[in-house]
Amino acid sequence: MRRLLARLRGDAGMNTAEYAVGTLAAVAFAGILLKVLTSGNVQSALTAVIDRALK
Repeated sequence: MRRLLARLRGDAGMNTAEYAVGTLAAVAFAGILLKVLTSGNVQSALTAVIDRALK
């Protein structure tokens, strides 16, 4: 019985609030990454790198 209570009170893993914060952080990071990768400067730099690699 003590083992069961110890396992139930353990702090292994994330709870719902931590999942929500983690999800929000992932979505925010994805949004920032999308903005950076779709900007004109980054697109032209990536195009230049690809062009040089193919020549």
